[in-house]
Amino acid sequence: MTAACSAPGADPASEGGTAAPVSTALGTEQITLEMYAETGFPLAKALADEFTRQHPNVKFNVREDQFTVIVENAPRVLASDNAPDIIRLPTMVDLVKDGLLKNLDPYFTAYGWDRFPASQLVQLRVAEGGGPRGTGSLFGMGLGYSVTGVFYNKTLAERVGMTEPPKTIAAFEELLAKAKTAGVQPIMQFNKNTAGINFPHQALQNQYGDPAQIADWIFQKPGATFDTPAALKATQVIQRWAQAGYFPKDANALDYTAMMGEFQKGNGLFMFNGDWESGNLDKSMSGKVGFFLFPTESGSGNHVAMSAPNTFGVGAKAKNPDAAAFFLNWAHTNDKAREISVTVGGSHPGGPSELSLPAAPQGSVLAQTLAASQQLGAENGAVDFTANATGGIFAAAITPEMQKLVAGQQTPEGYVQAVQAEYAKELSR
Repeated sequence: MTAACSAPGADPASEGGTAAPVSTALGTEQITLEMYAETGFPLAKALADEFTRQHPNVKFNVREDQFTVIVENAPRVLASDNAPDIIRLPTMVDLVKDGLLKNLDPYFTAYGWDRFPASQLVQLRVAEGGGPRGTGSLFGMGLGYSVTGVFYNKTLAERVGMTEPPKTIAAFEELLAKAKTAGVQPIMQFNKNTAGINFPHQALQNQYGDPAQIADWIFQKPGATFDTPAALKATQVIQRWAQAGYFPKDANALDYTAMMGEFQKGNGLFMFNGDWESGNLDKSMSGKVGFFLFPTESGSGNHVAMSAPNTFGVGAKAKNPDAAAFFLNWAHTNDKAREISVTVGGSHPGGPSELSLPAAPQGSVLAQTLAASQQLGAENGAVDFTANATGGIFAAAITPEMQKLVAGQQTPEGYVQAVQAEYAKELSR
């Protein structure tokens, strides 16, 4: 356990003044931490259970909801008299603007989080007043740091002549065509409720333009726009893939759980998804699944991929903020917690760069996703999800417009314009 100390240092988000001291000692009194987490992602609960095993005086009351429900509920829940100590964050900007999240800068100082790679925490920073993101004070931490890419069925890959992961987008598209000709579903992807086809869309967008422009838009930098040549080209490719039958014909009626079920039954050569499924796939399709980062356009240069922390924050009205911060630090630095992040969450545990990565079985999907995460970090190619640009952009624009696009009811030009229009509307509020 970390020795007791306090961090009275200045709070960069405040206009002068001094942040209240915080304790890095857990103490021995019996407390219950209120946690609001996401349904279907067992990492938070697994970490909470292990924390209680190591620190029996701390219990957790874990409430879980679908991510879309958390997006809708977070402001109201955080503003309530029973605000959670630890909450899965949808997007942070509006919550920071409304004063609903605790500034974590004092804990950053107290726990020495400057030993973490700066790129690991940049997405969790918000400037004074609620924007832009990517700068300013720290308002969140990750429970696992995910990386996205392409899972593939090794048996189906052999059937279509794929001997190694494709090195270019053109080579990837050749495999899609071969799969279709061979009667194999090229891509198993969901698009119901939330736009799963946004995964391949952003994978393409990341390669066709400067990822810094995408990050600027997500972080709400002044003048940033979604209506770019890269976004348009990516949307044109998605339209072409839909017309060619590369996505399931009922993609708009397929939810995430159904997609996973179909892929695990062997229906689909490729699936765009994140490392959080690696442990699951190692169990359900042992030895039959591979993973690779989506290829570059030219076959050279650095990879770019959606990679983000599974973001959790501390409520501004939390009853046990010091204990919540202790838990977040423990999750990054405790050996058993780091192992759980890998084996249960399938994700890089984050934390100080000098800490070793827990081992994964050789040849497993988990080993491949961890290696991809390390490679992406070395190439500095991580970019946040476009779905996180504003609190409502995913539900109000990306999902319905993507559904219309793959159904042939929206044009690529109309898609990028509609997403940007909703973005501008939300930022003007």
